[in-house]
Amino acid sequence: MTLWTWTLLSVLAGFLIDCVLGDPYRLPHPVVWIGKLISLSEKALRALFAETDRGAFCAGLVTAIFVPLVSAGISFGILFGLWMLSPWAYFAMSTIMCWQCFAARCLATEANKVKKTLETEGLEPARKQVGMLVGRDTQSLSEAQVLKATVETVAENTSDGVIAPMLYMVLFGAVGGFFYKAINTMDSMIGYKNERYLYFGRAAAKLDDAANFLPSRISALAMIAAAAILRFDGKNALRIFLRDRRKHASPNSAQTESVTAGALHIELAGPASYFGKRIEKPTLGDPDRPIERADIGRAVRLMYGTSVLLLLVLLTIGLCLALFGGIGR
Repeated sequence: MTLWTWTLLSVLAGFLIDCVLGDPYRLPHPVVWIGKLISLSEKALRALFAETDRGAFCAGLVTAIFVPLVSAGISFGILFGLWMLSPWAYFAMSTIMCWQCFAARCLATEANKVKKTLETEGLEPARKQVGMLVGRDTQSLSEAQVLKATVETVAENTSDGVIAPMLYMVLFGAVGGFFYKAINTMDSMIGYKNERYLYFGRAAAKLDDAANFLPSRISALAMIAAAAILRFDGKNALRIFLRDRRKHASPNSAQTESVTAGALHIELAGPASYFGKRIEKPTLGDPDRPIERADIGRAVRLMYGTSVLLLLVLLTIGLCLALFGGIGR
């Protein structure tokens, strides 16, 4: 078999392992190491550059270049060495790395924790639980706002946590997955428009926008198809997507959120508070009905359906090209 065939099979195996096991909390995870590398880079580079807005931006720019390259370089070195040793050794390590790049099971688990907490402990603990998933202030959210925040997180991370790494891994193997995860982790850690990261995190945020530009749109189109297959309202999902996909300040997050809102006939987004400051954001979708707790489960089903559908399409195309087109020989 070709290198690309082994890689495609490892992407499939990694996804299946993630669906079954998720991210065992007791095992060390590369994202934790990437996070430590980001923190170390920030500390070192802030000290190296001048304490000015320009200095902070330059330090952040170096970080945004350095961290993904180191993450990809280390994974490439490991996989290259194992490929030279044995295709089976490469496949085993590539599968583990691909597994660690997916976040479908973890996303579903954390979203369902919010629903369970609402049902068993009430609103205040649920606010704290959803606060672990989102960057907005959660201490004064109503139950409907808690549900919205959770569904929005599942919708957005269908792309960020599953589809985007899948696409990068199908094209570039686990090396591409680690390159993307480094970019995405940087955005989640330093890509904020607050006093500390307004300049330092700007390059990381822009890089994340670029890395997710195509994946978010591919995710949205796959989600529309999955909505129809799963007997949600695929037609309305397409209508709301075409109408609302550009409403967010971010070029990417409204893509899958608008599809989810349309598929479930609910309204998402709207004003939110970040670091004590209220931000006016437009709504996505129509309030055809009030959001309810079951919508968390529906969003998770849509996430899994989208992921499986697109993975099957990508693997079919990739394996056909590898087998009949000679790619990877």
